[in-house]
Amino acid sequence: MDLEFTTEELKFRDEVRAWIASVYTDDLKKRMSLSKNGSLDEEHQKAWQKMLADKGWLVTNWPVEHGGPGWNQTQKYIYEMEMALAGAPRMSSMGVRMCAPVVMKFGTDAQKKKFLPPIRNSEVWWCQGYSEPGSGSDLASLAMTAKREGDHYILNGSKTWTTYAQWADWIFCLVRTSKEEKRQQGISFILVDMKSPGITIQAINTLDDTPVGEQEINQVFFDNVKVPVENLVGKEGEGWTCAKYLLTFERGSAYAPSCRNALRKARELAKMETAGGRPLAEDPDFARKLADLEIQIEVLDATERRIFDKLSSGQSVGAMSSLMKTRGSEIGQKVTEVVLEAAGVYANPFVQDTYAHLEGRSNEPLPAPEHLITSAGVYFNNRKTSIYAGSNEIQRNIMAQMILAA
Repeated sequence: MDLEFTTEELKFRDEVRAWIASVYTDDLKKRMSLSKNGSLDEEHQKAWQKMLADKGWLVTNWPVEHGGPGWNQTQKYIYEMEMALAGAPRMSSMGVRMCAPVVMKFGTDAQKKKFLPPIRNSEVWWCQGYSEPGSGSDLASLAMTAKREGDHYILNGSKTWTTYAQWADWIFCLVRTSKEEKRQQGISFILVDMKSPGITIQAINTLDDTPVGEQEINQVFFDNVKVPVENLVGKEGEGWTCAKYLLTFERGSAYAPSCRNALRKARELAKMETAGGRPLAEDPDFARKLADLEIQIEVLDATERRIFDKLSSGQSVGAMSSLMKTRGSEIGQKVTEVVLEAAGVYANPFVQDTYAHLEGRSNEPLPAPEHLITSAGVYFNNRKTSIYAGSNEIQRNIMAQMILAA
Protein backbone atom coordinates (compact mmCIF):
# COMPACT_ATOMS: atom_id res chain seq x y z
CA MET A 1 0.00 0.00 0.00
CA ASP A 2 1.31 3.46 -0.96
CA LEU A 3 0.79 5.93 1.91
CA GLU A 4 1.96 8.94 -0.12
CA PHE A 5 -0.56 11.28 -1.76
CA THR A 6 -0.68 11.51 -5.55
CA THR A 7 -0.38 14.77 -7.49
CA GLU A 8 -4.16 14.91 -7.91
CA GLU A 9 -4.69 14.27 -4.21
CA LEU A 10 -2.27 17.07 -3.33
CA LYS A 11 -4.22 19.41 -5.65
CA PHE A 12 -7.39 18.45 -3.81
CA ARG A 13 -5.65 19.12 -0.48
CA ASP A 14 -4.71 22.61 -1.69
CA GLU A 15 -8.32 23.22 -2.75
CA VAL A 16 -9.56 22.30 0.71
CA ARG A 17 -6.92 24.48 2.36
CA ALA A 18 -7.84 27.45 0.19
CA TRP A 19 -11.54 27.12 0.96
CA ILE A 20 -10.94 26.86 4.70
CA ALA A 21 -8.74 29.97 4.55
CA SER A 22 -11.51 31.87 2.75
CA VAL A 23 -14.30 31.12 5.26
CA TYR A 24 -12.58 30.40 8.57
CA THR A 25 -12.51 34.00 9.72
CA ASP A 26 -10.41 35.54 12.48
CA ASP A 27 -13.55 35.85 14.61
CA LEU A 28 -14.29 32.13 14.29
CA LYS A 29 -10.66 31.28 15.03
CA LYS A 30 -10.78 33.45 18.13
CA ARG A 31 -13.95 31.77 19.31
CA MET A 32 -12.49 28.33 18.71
CA SER A 33 -9.36 29.25 20.65
CA LEU A 34 -11.65 29.93 23.62
CA SER A 35 -13.76 26.79 23.17
CA LYS A 36 -13.38 23.95 25.64
CA ASN A 37 -15.27 21.34 23.62
CA GLY A 38 -14.23 21.86 20.00
CA SER A 39 -17.55 23.44 19.00
CA LEU A 40 -19.05 26.92 18.94
CA ASP A 41 -22.21 28.43 20.38
CA GLU A 42 -25.47 27.59 18.60
CA GLU A 43 -25.52 30.63 16.30
CA HIS A 44 -21.95 30.26 15.04
CA GLN A 45 -21.94 26.46 14.96
CA LYS A 46 -25.06 26.28 12.81
CA ALA A 47 -23.74 29.05 10.55
CA TRP A 48 -20.48 27.12 10.07
CA GLN A 49 -22.29 23.93 9.12
CA LYS A 50 -24.54 25.86 6.74
CA MET A 51 -21.43 27.12 4.94
CA LEU A 52 -20.25 23.53 4.60
CA ALA A 53 -23.67 22.53 3.26
CA ASP A 54 -23.71 25.37 0.74
CA LYS A 55 -20.28 24.29 -0.47
CA GLY A 56 -21.50 20.69 -0.74
CA TRP A 57 -18.97 19.51 1.83
CA LEU A 58 -21.23 18.74 4.79
CA VAL A 59 -22.17 15.21 3.68
CA THR A 60 -18.77 13.98 2.59
CA ASN A 61 -19.57 10.37 3.51
CA TRP A 62 -22.84 10.26 1.54
CA PRO A 63 -23.18 8.50 -1.82
CA VAL A 64 -23.66 10.69 -4.88
CA GLU A 65 -27.28 9.57 -5.36
CA HIS A 66 -28.18 11.22 -2.07
CA GLY A 67 -26.20 14.41 -2.66
CA GLY A 68 -22.69 13.45 -1.59
CA PRO A 69 -19.67 14.98 -3.38
CA GLY A 70 -18.50 11.65 -4.80
CA TRP A 71 -15.17 11.67 -2.98
CA ASN A 72 -13.08 8.57 -2.58
CA GLN A 73 -11.79 7.49 0.84
CA THR A 74 -8.49 9.33 0.40
CA GLN A 75 -10.26 12.60 -0.36
CA LYS A 76 -12.45 12.14 2.70
CA TYR A 77 -9.36 11.55 4.80
CA ILE A 78 -7.57 14.62 3.37
CA TYR A 79 -10.65 16.74 4.04
CA GLU A 80 -10.87 15.61 7.68
CA MET A 81 -7.12 16.06 8.08
CA GLU A 82 -7.13 19.64 6.78
CA MET A 83 -10.15 20.60 8.87
CA ALA A 84 -8.46 19.25 11.99
CA LEU A 85 -5.08 20.82 11.23
CA ALA A 86 -6.79 24.19 10.71
CA GLY A 87 -8.50 23.87 14.08
CA ALA A 88 -11.91 24.29 12.43
CA PRO A 89 -15.09 23.76 14.48
CA ARG A 90 -15.98 20.13 15.08
CA MET A 91 -19.01 19.15 13.03
CA SER A 92 -22.05 17.60 14.68
CA SER A 93 -22.27 14.04 13.39
CA MET A 94 -25.75 13.23 14.75
CA GLY A 95 -27.70 13.87 11.56
CA VAL A 96 -25.06 13.66 8.84
CA ARG A 97 -22.99 10.67 9.94
CA MET A 98 -25.29 8.74 12.25
CA CYS A 99 -29.00 9.10 11.50
CA ALA A 100 -28.69 9.60 7.73
CA PRO A 101 -26.78 6.37 6.98
CA VAL A 102 -29.43 4.41 8.91
CA VAL A 103 -32.23 6.06 6.91
CA MET A 104 -30.36 5.33 3.68
CA LYS A 105 -29.86 1.68 4.61
CA PHE A 106 -33.12 0.78 6.34
CA GLY A 107 -35.56 3.63 5.61
CA THR A 108 -38.43 3.69 3.16
CA ASP A 109 -38.36 5.84 0.02
CA ALA A 110 -40.76 8.25 1.73
CA GLN A 111 -38.45 8.55 4.75
CA LYS A 112 -35.42 9.17 2.54
CA LYS A 113 -37.29 11.89 0.66
CA LYS A 114 -38.50 13.53 3.86
CA PHE A 115 -35.42 13.39 6.08
CA LEU A 116 -32.29 13.32 3.92
CA PRO A 117 -32.52 16.66 2.04
CA PRO A 118 -32.95 18.79 5.21
CA ILE A 119 -29.95 17.03 6.76
CA ARG A 120 -27.87 17.52 3.62
CA ASN A 121 -28.77 21.23 3.48
CA SER A 122 -28.19 21.75 7.23
CA GLU A 123 -31.79 22.87 7.73
CA VAL A 124 -32.44 20.65 10.77
CA TRP A 125 -30.43 19.68 13.84
CA TRP A 126 -30.51 16.13 15.17
CA CYS A 127 -29.66 14.56 18.52
CA GLN A 128 -29.23 10.96 19.61
CA GLY A 129 -31.54 9.11 22.00
CA TYR A 130 -29.61 5.98 22.99
CA SER A 131 -28.35 6.02 26.59
CA GLU A 132 -30.72 6.03 29.56
CA PRO A 133 -30.09 6.59 33.29
CA GLY A 134 -29.82 2.82 33.77
CA SER A 135 -28.55 1.86 30.30
CA GLY A 136 -25.24 3.11 29.03
CA SER A 137 -22.63 0.63 27.89
CA ASP A 138 -25.24 -2.12 28.40
CA LEU A 139 -27.52 -0.43 25.90
CA ALA A 140 -29.68 -3.51 25.36
CA SER A 141 -31.08 -3.00 28.88
CA LEU A 142 -32.88 0.18 27.79
CA ALA A 143 -36.37 0.59 29.23
CA MET A 144 -37.98 3.48 27.32
CA THR A 145 -41.19 2.07 25.85
CA ALA A 146 -43.05 2.64 22.59
CA LYS A 147 -46.51 1.08 22.61
CA ARG A 148 -48.48 1.02 19.39
CA GLU A 149 -51.94 2.52 19.43
CA GLY A 150 -53.46 2.62 15.96
CA ASP A 151 -51.32 4.74 13.66
CA HIS A 152 -49.06 5.99 16.46
CA TYR A 153 -46.55 4.82 19.02
CA ILE A 154 -46.84 6.23 22.53
CA LEU A 155 -43.39 6.86 24.01
CA ASN A 156 -42.63 6.93 27.73
CA GLY A 157 -39.27 7.11 29.47
CA SER A 158 -36.14 9.20 29.18
CA LYS A 159 -32.82 9.47 27.40
CA THR A 160 -29.67 10.92 28.95
CA TRP A 161 -26.29 12.36 27.91
CA THR A 162 -28.19 13.78 24.95
CA THR A 163 -25.76 16.16 23.27
CA TYR A 164 -27.27 19.52 22.24
CA ALA A 165 -30.84 18.32 22.66
CA GLN A 166 -31.70 21.94 23.44
CA TRP A 167 -30.78 22.84 19.84
CA ALA A 168 -32.39 19.83 18.18
CA ASP A 169 -35.35 19.72 15.82
CA TRP A 170 -35.43 15.90 15.76
CA ILE A 171 -34.12 12.98 17.80
CA PHE A 172 -33.51 9.38 16.69
CA CYS A 173 -34.29 6.94 19.47
CA LEU A 174 -33.92 3.32 20.41
CA VAL A 175 -37.11 2.25 22.15
CA ARG A 176 -38.53 -0.98 23.54
CA THR A 177 -41.52 -2.13 21.51
CA SER A 178 -41.73 -5.59 23.08
CA LYS A 179 -40.23 -7.69 25.85
CA GLU A 180 -38.30 -10.67 24.52
CA GLU A 181 -36.11 -13.24 26.21
CA LYS A 182 -33.25 -11.85 24.17
CA ARG A 183 -33.43 -8.14 25.00
CA GLN A 184 -32.02 -6.94 21.65
CA GLN A 185 -35.01 -8.44 19.80
CA GLY A 186 -37.53 -6.09 21.41
CA ILE A 187 -35.82 -2.84 20.39
CA SER A 188 -36.90 -0.53 17.55
CA PHE A 189 -35.42 2.57 15.88
CA ILE A 190 -37.75 5.56 15.62
CA LEU A 191 -37.53 9.24 14.61
CA VAL A 192 -39.19 11.82 16.86
CA ASP A 193 -40.02 15.49 16.28
CA MET A 194 -38.63 17.39 19.30
CA LYS A 195 -41.62 19.75 19.16
CA SER A 196 -43.97 16.88 20.01
CA PRO A 197 -46.13 17.47 23.11
CA GLY A 198 -44.84 15.62 26.14
CA ILE A 199 -41.11 16.16 25.54
CA THR A 200 -39.17 17.96 28.29
CA ILE A 201 -35.46 18.78 28.15
CA GLN A 202 -33.46 19.13 31.34
CA ALA A 203 -29.88 20.39 31.16
CA ILE A 204 -27.08 18.37 32.77
CA ASN A 205 -24.38 20.85 33.64
CA THR A 206 -20.81 19.60 33.57
CA LEU A 207 -17.76 21.21 35.11
CA ASP A 208 -16.52 22.59 31.80
CA ASP A 209 -19.86 24.16 30.77
CA THR A 210 -19.95 27.86 30.01
CA PRO A 211 -23.03 29.81 31.22
CA VAL A 212 -23.45 31.11 27.67
CA GLY A 213 -23.10 28.76 24.72
CA GLU A 214 -21.19 25.66 25.77
CA GLN A 215 -23.74 23.62 27.73
CA GLU A 216 -23.70 20.30 25.88
CA ILE A 217 -25.63 17.46 27.47
CA ASN A 218 -29.16 16.92 28.67
CA GLN A 219 -31.74 14.44 29.85
CA VAL A 220 -34.82 14.24 27.63
CA PHE A 221 -38.11 13.06 29.14
CA PHE A 222 -40.96 11.52 27.12
CA ASP A 223 -44.42 11.59 28.68
CA ASN A 224 -47.03 9.92 26.44
CA VAL A 225 -45.38 11.32 23.32
CA LYS A 226 -47.30 10.40 20.16
CA VAL A 227 -45.12 9.46 17.18
CA PRO A 228 -46.53 8.39 13.79
CA VAL A 229 -45.87 4.76 12.90
CA GLU A 230 -44.43 6.02 9.62
CA ASN A 231 -41.43 7.32 11.62
CA LEU A 232 -40.32 3.78 12.46
CA VAL A 233 -37.10 3.00 10.57
CA GLY A 234 -36.80 -0.61 9.49
CA LYS A 235 -39.02 -3.28 10.97
CA GLU A 236 -40.39 -3.28 14.49
CA GLY A 237 -38.04 -5.21 16.76
CA GLU A 238 -35.03 -4.84 14.46
CA GLY A 239 -33.71 -1.59 15.90
CA TRP A 240 -30.64 -3.32 17.31
CA THR A 241 -29.49 -4.02 13.76
CA CYS A 242 -29.88 -0.31 12.97
CA ALA A 243 -28.02 0.60 16.16
CA LYS A 244 -25.02 -1.58 15.37
CA TYR A 245 -24.91 -0.24 11.82
CA LEU A 246 -24.98 3.34 13.12
CA LEU A 247 -22.16 2.75 15.60
CA THR A 248 -19.75 1.80 12.82
CA PHE A 249 -20.16 5.37 11.51
CA GLU A 250 -19.99 6.95 14.98
CA ARG A 251 -16.67 5.25 15.68
CA GLY A 252 -15.17 5.43 12.21
CA SER A 253 -13.74 8.95 11.95
CA ALA A 254 -10.05 9.79 11.74
CA TYR A 255 -8.45 10.83 15.04
CA ALA A 256 -4.81 11.39 14.06
CA PRO A 257 -5.27 14.83 12.40
CA SER A 258 -6.96 16.38 15.45
CA CYS A 259 -4.41 14.75 17.78
CA ARG A 260 -1.60 16.15 15.63
CA ASN A 261 -3.09 19.65 15.73
CA ALA A 262 -3.51 19.45 19.53
CA LEU A 263 0.10 18.29 19.90
CA ARG A 264 1.27 21.21 17.74
CA LYS A 265 -0.44 23.59 20.16
CA ALA A 266 1.18 21.77 23.09
CA ARG A 267 4.61 22.30 21.50
CA GLU A 268 3.88 26.01 21.07
CA LEU A 269 2.88 26.28 24.72
CA ALA A 270 6.05 24.45 25.76
CA LYS A 271 8.13 27.09 23.96
CA MET A 272 6.25 29.93 25.70
CA GLU A 273 6.18 28.54 29.24
CA THR A 274 9.28 28.21 31.39
CA ALA A 275 10.57 25.72 33.95
CA GLY A 276 13.74 26.29 35.92
CA GLY A 277 14.49 29.45 33.98
CA ARG A 278 14.34 27.89 30.52
CA PRO A 279 11.57 27.07 28.03
CA LEU A 280 9.65 23.96 29.02
CA ALA A 281 10.31 22.58 25.54
CA GLU A 282 14.00 22.27 26.51
CA ASP A 283 13.24 20.20 29.59
CA PRO A 284 14.40 16.65 28.72
CA ASP A 285 11.54 14.88 30.48
CA PHE A 286 8.86 17.09 28.93
CA ALA A 287 10.49 16.84 25.50
CA ARG A 288 10.45 13.04 25.87
CA LYS A 289 6.68 13.12 26.53
CA LEU A 290 6.11 15.22 23.42
CA ALA A 291 8.27 12.92 21.31
CA ASP A 292 6.49 9.82 22.63
CA LEU A 293 3.11 11.33 21.77
CA GLU A 294 4.32 12.27 18.29
CA ILE A 295 5.37 8.66 17.68
CA GLN A 296 1.99 7.39 18.88
CA ILE A 297 0.17 9.84 16.61
CA GLU A 298 2.27 8.84 13.59
CA VAL A 299 1.46 5.18 14.25
CA LEU A 300 -2.23 6.04 14.60
CA ASP A 301 -2.10 8.02 11.36
CA ALA A 302 -0.52 5.11 9.46
CA THR A 303 -3.15 2.76 10.88
CA GLU A 304 -5.97 5.08 9.87
CA ARG A 305 -4.58 5.35 6.34
CA ARG A 306 -4.50 1.58 6.07
CA ILE A 307 -8.12 1.49 7.22
CA PHE A 308 -9.16 4.09 4.65
CA ASP A 309 -7.28 2.14 2.00
CA LYS A 310 -9.34 -0.94 2.90
CA LEU A 311 -12.53 1.08 2.67
CA SER A 312 -11.45 2.41 -0.74
CA SER A 313 -11.22 -1.13 -2.06
CA GLY A 314 -14.59 -2.09 -0.60
CA GLN A 315 -13.22 -4.19 2.25
CA SER A 316 -14.85 -4.37 5.67
CA VAL A 317 -12.74 -2.92 8.48
CA GLY A 318 -14.51 -4.94 11.18
CA ALA A 319 -12.99 -4.43 14.62
CA MET A 320 -10.58 -1.78 13.32
CA SER A 321 -13.20 0.93 13.84
CA SER A 322 -13.14 0.02 17.54
CA LEU A 323 -9.34 0.14 17.46
CA MET A 324 -9.41 3.65 15.97
CA LYS A 325 -11.88 4.86 18.56
CA THR A 326 -9.94 3.37 21.47
CA ARG A 327 -6.46 4.55 20.53
CA GLY A 328 -7.62 7.87 19.12
CA SER A 329 -9.51 8.86 22.26
CA GLU A 330 -6.72 7.72 24.58
CA ILE A 331 -4.00 9.58 22.68
CA GLY A 332 -6.18 12.69 22.54
CA GLN A 333 -6.58 12.56 26.31
CA LYS A 334 -2.81 12.20 26.77
CA VAL A 335 -2.25 15.37 24.74
CA THR A 336 -4.62 17.33 27.01
CA GLU A 337 -2.65 16.03 30.01
CA VAL A 338 0.59 17.37 28.53
CA VAL A 339 -1.06 20.75 27.86
CA LEU A 340 -2.28 20.84 31.47
CA GLU A 341 1.27 20.16 32.63
CA ALA A 342 2.60 22.93 30.38
CA ALA A 343 0.07 25.38 31.82
CA GLY A 344 1.39 24.66 35.30
CA VAL A 345 -0.11 26.83 38.02
CA TYR A 346 -2.23 28.66 35.43
CA ALA A 347 -4.32 25.51 35.06
CA ASN A 348 -5.43 25.82 38.70
CA PRO A 349 -7.87 28.75 38.30
CA PHE A 350 -10.61 27.09 36.26
CA VAL A 351 -12.18 29.68 33.91
CA GLN A 352 -15.74 28.58 33.29
CA ASP A 353 -16.87 31.40 31.00
CA THR A 354 -13.99 31.77 28.54
CA TYR A 355 -16.12 33.94 26.20
CA ALA A 356 -16.97 36.63 28.76
CA HIS A 357 -14.23 39.06 27.72
CA LEU A 358 -14.71 38.43 23.99
CA GLU A 359 -18.43 39.19 24.23
CA GLY A 360 -18.04 42.17 26.58
CA ARG A 361 -19.76 40.54 29.55
CA SER A 362 -16.87 40.96 31.96
CA ASN A 363 -14.21 43.52 32.78
CA GLU A 364 -12.58 41.37 35.44
CA PRO A 365 -8.91 40.53 34.79
CA LEU A 366 -8.25 37.00 33.56
CA PRO A 367 -6.67 34.72 36.20
CA ALA A 368 -4.31 33.28 33.57
CA PRO A 369 -2.84 34.23 30.18
CA GLU A 370 -5.51 33.98 27.51
CA HIS A 371 -3.72 31.18 25.64
CA LEU A 372 -3.91 29.04 28.80
CA ILE A 373 -7.42 29.70 30.12
CA THR A 374 -8.95 26.74 28.25
CA SER A 375 -6.30 24.22 29.31
CA ALA A 376 -8.23 22.87 32.30
CA GLY A 377 -11.60 23.01 30.53
CA VAL A 378 -10.34 21.09 27.49
CA TYR A 379 -8.76 18.50 29.78
CA PHE A 380 -12.00 17.94 31.71
CA ASN A 381 -14.15 17.88 28.58
CA ASN A 382 -11.94 15.24 26.97
CA ARG A 383 -12.46 12.81 29.86
CA LYS A 384 -15.69 11.84 28.06
CA THR A 385 -14.06 10.65 24.85
CA SER A 386 -13.08 7.25 26.24
CA ILE A 387 -16.68 6.70 27.37
CA TYR A 388 -18.96 7.93 24.59
CA ALA A 389 -19.68 5.90 21.43
CA GLY A 390 -19.21 2.80 23.55
CA SER A 391 -16.66 2.92 26.36
CA ASN A 392 -13.13 1.82 25.55
CA GLU A 393 -13.59 -1.21 27.79
CA ILE A 394 -16.51 -2.24 25.58
CA GLN A 395 -14.41 -1.57 22.47
CA ARG A 396 -11.74 -3.94 23.74
CA ASN A 397 -14.38 -6.61 24.30
CA ILE A 398 -15.56 -6.12 20.71
CA MET A 399 -12.01 -6.46 19.40
CA ALA A 400 -11.43 -9.58 21.49
CA GLN A 401 -14.64 -11.20 20.25
CA MET A 402 -14.03 -10.33 16.59
CA ILE A 403 -10.30 -11.01 16.42
CA LEU A 404 -9.06 -13.22 19.23
CA ALA A 405 -12.12 -15.48 19.27
CA ALA A 406 -12.26 -15.76 15.48
